[in-house]
Amino acid sequence: MSSNYQRTSIIITSNKSFEEWTEVFGDNVITTAILDRLVHHSELFSLTGDSYRMTHRKTFLTA
Repeated sequence: MSSNYQRTSIIITSNKSFEEWTEVFGDNVITTAILDRLVHHSELFSLTGDSYRMTHRKTFLTA
């Protein structure tokens, strides 16, 4: 990550909100530092609504 910082685009996806990232990293201070660096100069997108994959999963299970 550090070698690509401000030189290329990086896409990170997660199904967890920022508040839930502490569960992943286990420490509030580390999580805050990581998120601070990730969102610096970033565009954030939050997608809501029904999941395309989960919506169509039902048709795969019945086929």
